[in-house]
Amino acid sequence: MNPPSALARSAKRVVMFALAIGLVVVAWELYRNLGPDKGGKVFGWTVLPKANARVMPSVADILGRFADPLGRGGEAMWWFLTKSAWYTLQLAFLGFLIGSLLGIGLAVVMSRLRIFERALMPYLVISQTVPLIALAPLIAGWGGKLSLFGWEWQRWTSVVTMGVFLSFFPVALGTLRGLKSAPAASVELMDSLAAPWRVTLVKLRFPAAVPHMVPALKLGAAGAVIGVIVGEISVGLRGGVGRPIIEFARQFSSDPAKVYTAILAAAVVGLVMAMLVSAFDAFLMRRRPKEAVA
Repeated sequence: MNPPSALARSAKRVVMFALAIGLVVVAWELYRNLGPDKGGKVFGWTVLPKANARVMPSVADILGRFADPLGRGGEAMWWFLTKSAWYTLQLAFLGFLIGSLLGIGLAVVMSRLRIFERALMPYLVISQTVPLIALAPLIAGWGGKLSLFGWEWQRWTSVVTMGVFLSFFPVALGTLRGLKSAPAASVELMDSLAAPWRVTLVKLRFPAAVPHMVPALKLGAAGAVIGVIVGEISVGLRGGVGRPIIEFARQFSSDPAKVYTAILAAAVVGLVMAMLVSAFDAFLMRRRPKEAVA
């Protein structure tokens, strides 16, 4: 039996994605119509959310809000959120790119010198325990005093730094694990041929690390989006989806569907970032043997 073509695999992914979205919509509507209006308790704990229209608007109401104008005589909601999502996507991609390069660089250094791994790894782990909501204002305050060759630190730079902060860690861990996953026999063969360390890194270790790096890159992409949105909210940067999430949340009691439009816009940014990583994965794996891909 011939393996499925790339087009067939892509079509299958699209169908599965549409099916997953459909199941989420069905589950949302079922719980909205059948769930308890005031929430519910399980073993004495209030864990079931409220299922009334003021908390869980219908999917039709949420989608319908995209066509409404933003205020009196304002632009359409969908266009405003599209521009906001595009701005956030640019910042998230820049943060993800810088964070990925930083994470890969740290992984290479730690794989080369074990002493650096032992010295850096505890601090890398501790860095991820810092509360983001408190870190963003600090970065903005510190960065506001920086000036490099006449270039002044901008508010969006603080937001990108938040994306870098959340994206580099999973990339560093995944890449480090991947670089160590090269077969020992292959490493010994390269050593017996007196191959320089750089050659072994490029020709053997990095190809072996790709299956470990791709999931780490997806986590890093998601982290970059979260970091940028939190940074936009904390710093008060306008133009992205972070500010609409806060502003629309203030109107939740009177217009709950409006809040979900901003949340969906943020989710779209995350999906686009994941798709970019998947496209990069497909590019790297295009010439690998089928058994290696499997």
